[in-house]
Amino acid sequence: MAVSENSGTIPETPPAWLSILKMLWRDKFALCAAIFLTVIVLCAIFGPMFLEDQAMRNNLRGRNAPPFDFSKDWKFWLGGDALGRPLLARIIVAAQNTMMVAAGAVLFSMAIGTGLGLIAGYTSKLGSQVIMRLADVIMSFPSLLLAVIVLYMLSPSVTNLIIVLAITRIPVYLRTTRAEVLEIRERMFVQAAQVMGASTLRIVFRHILPVVFPTLVTIATLDFAFVMLAESSLSFLGIGIQPPEITWGLMVAQGRPYLTNAWWLSFMPGLAIILTTLSLNLLSNWMRTALDPVQRWRLEIARKKK
Repeated sequence: MAVSENSGTIPETPPAWLSILKMLWRDKFALCAAIFLTVIVLCAIFGPMFLEDQAMRNNLRGRNAPPFDFSKDWKFWLGGDALGRPLLARIIVAAQNTMMVAAGAVLFSMAIGTGLGLIAGYTSKLGSQVIMRLADVIMSFPSLLLAVIVLYMLSPSVTNLIIVLAITRIPVYLRTTRAEVLEIRERMFVQAAQVMGASTLRIVFRHILPVVFPTLVTIATLDFAFVMLAESSLSFLGIGIQPPEITWGLMVAQGRPYLTNAWWLSFMPGLAIILTTLSLNLLSNWMRTALDPVQRWRLEIARKKK
Protein backbone atom coordinates (compact mmCIF):
# COMPACT_ATOMS: atom_id res chain seq x y z
CA MET A 1 0.00 0.00 0.00
CA ALA A 2 1.36 3.40 -0.99
CA VAL A 3 1.69 6.21 1.57
CA SER A 4 -0.27 9.36 0.79
CA GLU A 5 2.11 12.29 0.16
CA ASN A 6 -0.32 14.89 1.51
CA SER A 7 -1.51 13.33 4.74
CA GLY A 8 1.26 10.87 5.43
CA THR A 9 -1.29 8.18 6.25
CA ILE A 10 -1.78 4.83 4.57
CA PRO A 11 -5.08 4.74 2.64
CA GLU A 12 -7.36 1.82 3.36
CA THR A 13 -7.57 -0.88 0.72
CA PRO A 14 -11.19 -1.49 -0.36
CA PRO A 15 -12.59 -4.99 0.27
CA ALA A 16 -12.13 -7.54 -2.50
CA TRP A 17 -15.89 -7.98 -2.96
CA LEU A 18 -16.32 -4.24 -3.47
CA SER A 19 -13.64 -4.19 -6.17
CA ILE A 20 -15.34 -7.10 -7.92
CA LEU A 21 -18.70 -5.33 -7.82
CA LYS A 22 -17.13 -2.19 -9.30
CA MET A 23 -15.61 -4.22 -12.15
CA LEU A 24 -18.97 -5.92 -12.73
CA TRP A 25 -20.72 -2.54 -12.84
CA ARG A 26 -18.39 -1.37 -15.61
CA ASP A 27 -19.24 -4.37 -17.81
CA LYS A 28 -22.91 -3.82 -18.62
CA PHE A 29 -23.36 -7.15 -20.44
CA ALA A 30 -21.95 -9.09 -17.50
CA LEU A 31 -24.05 -6.99 -15.11
CA CYS A 32 -27.27 -7.78 -17.01
CA ALA A 33 -26.28 -11.46 -17.08
CA ALA A 34 -25.65 -11.47 -13.32
CA ILE A 35 -29.00 -9.78 -12.63
CA PHE A 36 -30.87 -12.24 -14.86
CA LEU A 37 -29.17 -15.25 -13.23
CA THR A 38 -29.97 -13.86 -9.79
CA VAL A 39 -33.65 -13.64 -10.76
CA ILE A 40 -33.55 -17.24 -12.06
CA VAL A 41 -31.94 -18.49 -8.84
CA LEU A 42 -34.55 -16.67 -6.74
CA CYS A 43 -37.32 -18.20 -8.87
CA ALA A 44 -35.77 -21.65 -8.41
CA ILE A 45 -35.60 -21.21 -4.63
CA PHE A 46 -38.90 -19.50 -3.86
CA GLY A 47 -41.05 -20.17 -6.96
CA PRO A 48 -42.36 -23.65 -5.99
CA MET A 49 -43.27 -22.37 -2.51
CA PHE A 50 -45.84 -19.94 -3.93
CA LEU A 51 -46.77 -21.15 -7.42
CA GLU A 52 -46.59 -24.96 -7.41
CA ASP A 53 -50.34 -25.40 -6.93
CA GLN A 54 -51.21 -22.97 -9.72
CA ALA A 55 -48.61 -24.53 -12.03
CA MET A 56 -50.15 -28.00 -11.63
CA ARG A 57 -53.84 -27.03 -11.68
CA ASN A 58 -55.70 -27.96 -14.88
CA ASN A 59 -58.10 -25.52 -16.54
CA LEU A 60 -59.38 -26.93 -19.82
CA ARG A 61 -61.19 -23.69 -20.63
CA GLY A 62 -57.81 -21.98 -20.92
CA ARG A 63 -55.99 -24.69 -22.86
CA ASN A 64 -53.45 -23.33 -25.36
CA ALA A 65 -54.28 -19.78 -24.29
CA PRO A 66 -52.26 -17.30 -26.39
CA PRO A 67 -49.50 -15.24 -24.76
CA PHE A 68 -49.37 -11.50 -24.04
CA ASP A 69 -53.03 -11.25 -23.09
CA PHE A 70 -52.56 -8.79 -20.22
CA SER A 71 -56.28 -8.74 -19.40
CA LYS A 72 -55.82 -12.12 -17.71
CA ASP A 73 -54.00 -12.94 -14.48
CA TRP A 74 -50.24 -12.32 -14.63
CA LYS A 75 -49.54 -16.05 -14.49
CA PHE A 76 -51.13 -16.37 -17.96
CA TRP A 77 -49.14 -13.55 -19.57
CA LEU A 78 -47.02 -16.14 -21.40
CA GLY A 79 -50.06 -18.22 -22.32
CA GLY A 80 -51.41 -21.58 -21.17
CA ASP A 81 -50.40 -25.13 -22.02
CA ALA A 82 -52.46 -27.99 -23.46
CA LEU A 83 -54.18 -28.54 -20.10
CA GLY A 84 -54.78 -24.87 -19.39
CA ARG A 85 -51.95 -24.52 -16.87
CA PRO A 86 -50.22 -21.12 -16.82
CA LEU A 87 -46.90 -21.21 -18.69
CA LEU A 88 -45.23 -18.45 -16.67
CA ALA A 89 -45.95 -20.21 -13.38
CA ARG A 90 -44.73 -23.52 -14.81
CA ILE A 91 -41.50 -21.95 -16.11
CA ILE A 92 -40.82 -20.44 -12.68
CA VAL A 93 -41.52 -23.75 -10.90
CA ALA A 94 -39.53 -25.77 -13.47
CA ALA A 95 -36.49 -23.58 -12.82
CA GLN A 96 -35.93 -25.40 -9.53
CA ASN A 97 -35.47 -28.87 -11.06
CA THR A 98 -33.45 -27.50 -13.98
CA MET A 99 -31.10 -25.56 -11.71
CA MET A 100 -30.93 -28.39 -9.18
CA VAL A 101 -29.78 -30.93 -11.76
CA ALA A 102 -27.25 -28.56 -13.34
CA ALA A 103 -25.85 -27.29 -10.02
CA GLY A 104 -25.69 -30.77 -8.48
CA ALA A 105 -23.89 -32.25 -11.49
CA VAL A 106 -21.41 -29.36 -11.69
CA LEU A 107 -20.58 -29.37 -7.97
CA PHE A 108 -20.27 -33.16 -7.86
CA SER A 109 -18.04 -33.37 -10.94
CA MET A 110 -16.00 -30.34 -9.86
CA ALA A 111 -15.31 -31.78 -6.40
CA ILE A 112 -14.29 -35.23 -7.66
CA GLY A 113 -12.42 -33.96 -10.73
CA THR A 114 -10.49 -31.36 -8.73
CA GLY A 115 -9.53 -33.89 -6.06
CA LEU A 116 -8.32 -36.43 -8.60
CA GLY A 117 -6.51 -33.69 -10.54
CA LEU A 118 -4.65 -32.54 -7.44
CA ILE A 119 -3.60 -36.13 -6.74
CA ALA A 120 -2.56 -36.72 -10.35
CA GLY A 121 -0.57 -33.51 -10.52
CA TYR A 122 1.27 -33.74 -7.21
CA THR A 123 1.81 -37.45 -6.57
CA SER A 124 3.86 -40.21 -8.15
CA LYS A 125 3.93 -40.87 -11.86
CA LEU A 126 2.17 -44.22 -11.45
CA GLY A 127 -0.80 -42.72 -9.61
CA SER A 128 -1.03 -39.95 -12.20
CA GLN A 129 -1.06 -42.44 -15.07
CA VAL A 130 -3.82 -44.54 -13.46
CA ILE A 131 -6.02 -41.50 -12.88
CA MET A 132 -5.46 -40.13 -16.37
CA ARG A 133 -6.30 -43.47 -17.98
CA LEU A 134 -9.56 -43.45 -16.00
CA ALA A 135 -10.32 -40.02 -17.44
CA ASP A 136 -9.53 -41.28 -20.94
CA VAL A 137 -11.99 -44.17 -20.50
CA ILE A 138 -14.78 -41.76 -19.49
CA MET A 139 -13.98 -39.38 -22.34
CA SER A 140 -14.00 -42.21 -24.88
CA PHE A 141 -17.80 -42.37 -24.58
CA PRO A 142 -19.89 -39.47 -25.91
CA SER A 143 -21.42 -37.85 -22.84
CA LEU A 144 -25.01 -37.81 -24.08
CA LEU A 145 -24.76 -41.38 -25.40
CA LEU A 146 -23.44 -42.58 -22.04
CA ALA A 147 -26.24 -40.73 -20.26
CA VAL A 148 -28.85 -42.26 -22.57
CA ILE A 149 -27.54 -45.80 -21.98
CA VAL A 150 -27.36 -45.46 -18.20
CA LEU A 151 -30.76 -43.78 -17.87
CA TYR A 152 -32.36 -46.50 -19.98
CA MET A 153 -30.96 -49.06 -17.52
CA LEU A 154 -31.87 -47.05 -14.41
CA SER A 155 -35.10 -45.28 -13.57
CA PRO A 156 -35.09 -41.62 -14.69
CA SER A 157 -34.93 -39.45 -11.58
CA VAL A 158 -33.26 -36.28 -10.36
CA THR A 159 -30.61 -38.23 -8.43
CA ASN A 160 -29.73 -40.57 -11.30
CA LEU A 161 -29.64 -37.66 -13.73
CA ILE A 162 -27.23 -35.72 -11.51
CA ILE A 163 -24.95 -38.75 -11.09
CA VAL A 164 -24.85 -39.57 -14.80
CA LEU A 165 -24.20 -35.99 -15.94
CA ALA A 166 -21.58 -35.50 -13.21
CA ILE A 167 -19.63 -38.61 -14.22
CA THR A 168 -19.44 -37.43 -17.83
CA ARG A 169 -17.99 -34.04 -16.75
CA ILE A 170 -15.34 -35.25 -14.28
CA PRO A 171 -12.52 -35.42 -16.90
CA VAL A 172 -12.92 -31.71 -17.70
CA TYR A 173 -11.95 -30.66 -14.17
CA LEU A 174 -9.47 -33.50 -13.73
CA ARG A 175 -7.37 -32.66 -16.77
CA THR A 176 -7.53 -28.90 -16.16
CA THR A 177 -6.51 -29.24 -12.51
CA ARG A 178 -3.64 -31.61 -13.29
CA ALA A 179 -2.27 -29.31 -15.99
CA GLU A 180 -2.42 -26.31 -13.64
CA VAL A 181 -0.81 -28.22 -10.76
CA LEU A 182 2.07 -29.46 -12.93
CA GLU A 183 2.90 -25.84 -13.75
CA ILE A 184 2.28 -24.32 -10.30
CA ARG A 185 4.33 -26.92 -8.40
CA GLU A 186 7.48 -25.60 -10.09
CA ARG A 187 6.94 -22.01 -8.92
CA MET A 188 9.14 -20.41 -6.31
CA PHE A 189 6.55 -20.11 -3.53
CA VAL A 190 5.76 -23.85 -3.68
CA GLN A 191 9.45 -24.76 -3.58
CA ALA A 192 9.91 -22.38 -0.64
CA ALA A 193 7.08 -24.12 1.23
CA GLN A 194 8.75 -27.48 0.57
CA VAL A 195 12.09 -26.23 1.88
CA MET A 196 10.42 -24.91 5.04
CA GLY A 197 9.01 -28.38 5.72
CA ALA A 198 5.34 -27.82 4.90
CA SER A 199 3.31 -31.01 4.57
CA THR A 200 1.95 -32.18 1.24
CA LEU A 201 -1.64 -31.48 2.28
CA ARG A 202 -0.76 -27.95 3.34
CA ILE A 203 1.08 -27.24 0.09
CA VAL A 204 -1.76 -28.62 -2.03
CA PHE A 205 -4.67 -26.98 -0.21
CA ARG A 206 -3.00 -23.81 1.09
CA HIS A 207 -0.70 -22.86 -1.78
CA ILE A 208 -1.79 -24.65 -4.98
CA LEU A 209 -5.58 -24.94 -4.80
CA PRO A 210 -6.23 -21.17 -4.30
CA VAL A 211 -4.29 -20.48 -7.50
CA VAL A 212 -6.19 -23.13 -9.47
CA PHE A 213 -9.63 -22.29 -8.07
CA PRO A 214 -10.41 -19.18 -10.21
CA THR A 215 -9.83 -21.21 -13.38
CA LEU A 216 -12.11 -23.97 -12.09
CA VAL A 217 -14.86 -21.46 -11.25
CA THR A 218 -14.73 -20.09 -14.79
CA ILE A 219 -14.95 -23.61 -16.24
CA ALA A 220 -17.80 -24.47 -13.88
CA THR A 221 -19.79 -21.46 -15.09
CA LEU A 222 -19.48 -22.64 -18.69
CA ASP A 223 -20.09 -26.26 -17.67
CA PHE A 224 -23.29 -25.24 -15.89
CA ALA A 225 -24.70 -24.12 -19.23
CA PHE A 226 -23.57 -27.35 -20.92
CA VAL A 227 -25.12 -29.56 -18.23
CA MET A 228 -28.36 -27.60 -18.35
CA LEU A 229 -28.56 -28.11 -22.12
CA ALA A 230 -27.74 -31.82 -21.69
CA GLU A 231 -30.53 -32.20 -19.13
CA SER A 232 -32.93 -30.41 -21.45
CA SER A 233 -31.92 -32.72 -24.31
CA LEU A 234 -32.48 -35.83 -22.20
CA SER A 235 -35.85 -34.55 -20.98
CA PHE A 236 -36.77 -33.71 -24.58
CA LEU A 237 -35.97 -37.32 -25.54
CA GLY A 238 -38.19 -38.59 -22.74
CA ILE A 239 -35.49 -40.17 -20.55
CA GLY A 240 -34.93 -37.25 -18.22
CA ILE A 241 -37.17 -36.14 -15.38
CA GLN A 242 -40.66 -37.58 -15.76
CA PRO A 243 -44.07 -35.96 -15.12
CA PRO A 244 -45.53 -34.74 -12.81
CA GLU A 245 -42.08 -33.22 -12.17
CA ILE A 246 -41.25 -30.53 -14.73
CA THR A 247 -38.12 -29.03 -16.23
CA TRP A 248 -37.65 -26.58 -19.06
CA GLY A 249 -36.55 -29.36 -21.39
CA LEU A 250 -39.60 -31.45 -20.54
CA MET A 251 -41.85 -28.44 -21.22
CA VAL A 252 -40.26 -28.06 -24.66
CA ALA A 253 -40.93 -31.75 -25.34
CA GLN A 254 -44.55 -31.50 -24.17
CA GLY A 255 -45.18 -28.58 -26.52
CA ARG A 256 -43.74 -30.32 -29.57
CA PRO A 257 -47.09 -31.76 -30.85
CA TYR A 258 -48.58 -28.24 -30.81
CA LEU A 259 -45.87 -26.36 -32.72
CA THR A 260 -48.17 -25.59 -35.67
CA ASN A 261 -51.03 -24.04 -33.67
CA ALA A 262 -49.50 -23.21 -30.24
CA TRP A 263 -45.84 -22.44 -30.83
CA TRP A 264 -45.46 -20.69 -27.46
CA LEU A 265 -45.71 -23.99 -25.55
CA SER A 266 -42.18 -24.88 -26.66
CA PHE A 267 -40.86 -21.41 -27.45
CA MET A 268 -41.23 -19.89 -23.97
CA PRO A 269 -39.33 -22.56 -21.99
CA GLY A 270 -36.84 -22.77 -24.86
CA LEU A 271 -36.31 -19.01 -24.58
CA ALA A 272 -35.65 -19.43 -20.84
CA ILE A 273 -32.96 -22.02 -21.67
CA ILE A 274 -31.37 -19.77 -24.29
CA LEU A 275 -31.31 -16.66 -22.07
CA THR A 276 -29.89 -18.58 -19.10
CA THR A 277 -27.18 -20.16 -21.24
CA LEU A 278 -26.32 -16.82 -22.83
CA SER A 279 -26.11 -15.16 -19.42
CA LEU A 280 -23.82 -17.90 -18.12
CA ASN A 281 -21.51 -17.47 -21.12
CA LEU A 282 -21.38 -13.68 -20.72
CA LEU A 283 -20.68 -13.97 -16.99
CA SER A 284 -18.03 -16.60 -17.62
CA ASN A 285 -16.19 -14.33 -20.07
CA TRP A 286 -16.16 -11.58 -17.47
CA MET A 287 -15.05 -13.91 -14.68
CA ARG A 288 -12.17 -15.17 -16.81
CA THR A 289 -10.74 -11.65 -16.75
CA ALA A 290 -11.84 -10.50 -13.30
CA LEU A 291 -10.57 -13.54 -11.37
CA ASP A 292 -7.22 -13.76 -13.14
CA PRO A 293 -4.65 -11.34 -11.68
CA VAL A 294 -2.68 -11.50 -14.93
CA GLN A 295 -5.69 -10.36 -17.00
CA ARG A 296 -7.40 -8.08 -14.46
CA TRP A 297 -5.38 -5.08 -15.62
CA ARG A 298 -7.59 -4.92 -18.73
CA LEU A 299 -10.55 -3.95 -16.55
CA GLU A 300 -8.38 -1.53 -14.60
CA ILE A 301 -7.21 0.16 -17.83
CA ALA A 302 -10.84 0.42 -19.03
CA ARG A 303 -11.79 2.19 -15.80
CA LYS A 304 -8.93 4.68 -16.03
CA LYS A 305 -9.75 5.54 -19.63
CA LYS A 306 -13.35 6.32 -18.65
